[in-house]
Amino acid sequence: MTQQETDPAAHPVRDAEADARTTMAAARARMPRWLPRAMVLAFALYACFQLGSWVFHQLIGFLITILIAFFLSLAIEPAVGRMAARGVRRGLATFLVFLGVIVACTGFMVLLGSMLAGQIIDLVEEFPKYLDSVIRWINQTFHSDLSRVEIQDSLLRSDWLQRYVQSSASGVLDISATVLSGLFRLLTIFLFSFYFAADGPRLRRALCSVLPPARQAEVLRAWEIAVDKTGGYLYSRGLMALVSGIAHYILLAMLGVPYAPVLAVWVGLVSQFIPTIGTYLAGALPMLIAFTVDPWYALWVLGFVVIYQQFENYLLQPKLTARTVDIHPAVAFGSVIAGTALLGAVGALIAIPAVATLQAFLGAYVKRYDVTDDPRVHGRRQRPEADPLLVRARRALRRTG
Repeated sequence: MTQQETDPAAHPVRDAEADARTTMAAARARMPRWLPRAMVLAFALYACFQLGSWVFHQLIGFLITILIAFFLSLAIEPAVGRMAARGVRRGLATFLVFLGVIVACTGFMVLLGSMLAGQIIDLVEEFPKYLDSVIRWINQTFHSDLSRVEIQDSLLRSDWLQRYVQSSASGVLDISATVLSGLFRLLTIFLFSFYFAADGPRLRRALCSVLPPARQAEVLRAWEIAVDKTGGYLYSRGLMALVSGIAHYILLAMLGVPYAPVLAVWVGLVSQFIPTIGTYLAGALPMLIAFTVDPWYALWVLGFVVIYQQFENYLLQPKLTARTVDIHPAVAFGSVIAGTALLGAVGALIAIPAVATLQAFLGAYVKRYDVTDDPRVHGRRQRPEADPLLVRARRALRRTG
């Protein structure tokens, strides 16, 4: 091997090419400059999403409370607006409306509580007679020798009764906490509803101040539609509650059921303002009171509740809803189901006015066309056109015949 071949300085071109390849390989092996920034941004977005999700789940109860308060303020807005137009200050008008609602609800609850208390006292006083009649029937039917005193002693000495009393005593604190929490939430709803209704114009001005003029007109129009639809919904529900209460009062008065006026008010309000299960809750109490008078009266009340419910669903509600809320009954039923699935009883209660507001607001942006005068539009099938040869053959046969 010669000295030229072993000397590295003799091959400067090869060394330069090798260094270039090494530099390029190292550059390829290094991480791109944008990748660390992208990873930090991705982690930051994920952390923000998790934080937002946690905050939303923590505040879901408060947000539902604000939503209920907002719809309640929309419901009383027509009454407050009329009083404000006559010169009454909005704060005072809102206070008077809320005072009327609270007085009406308190009076109804007092009447209902007195009725239930009287029925419970009567039931406790008459319970030994009911128990004696049941024991007598069992002894005659099964040829047994039961005694009310023995049954009472066995019940009082039973282990399950003692466990039930202990569990009930331990659950008193939980019930008290639940009641206090419900009262606090109700007070919060009334407080925010009062502020939304009393400061309605100021709230609208504050919202419009951050929007361009074109968006301001759309927001004010949506607000007005929401007030009209929510008020119309409550108006229709109030009318149906009035009709339902009068109809059930007539039945209960004819049967001689005690506390007929209070029971009629109960049926009207509960069946209309408690969605989905309101009808069953409303009919259960009159059936129970009627059963204490005569067991057959309970069947009469049950049959009347079922028949009246069909009359209301297919005749009364579609007409009132079409005039006040202007929403199809099928859409209303579907919106109640969707609202229940999303927000429970609250969603079922506000689903119809919310969908009616959205439908009325979007209706202005949907272009409509004239409907063709086709028989199929009116539900009639179009007859197929006859073959001209067959028509000529039939005419020829008629002439020859």
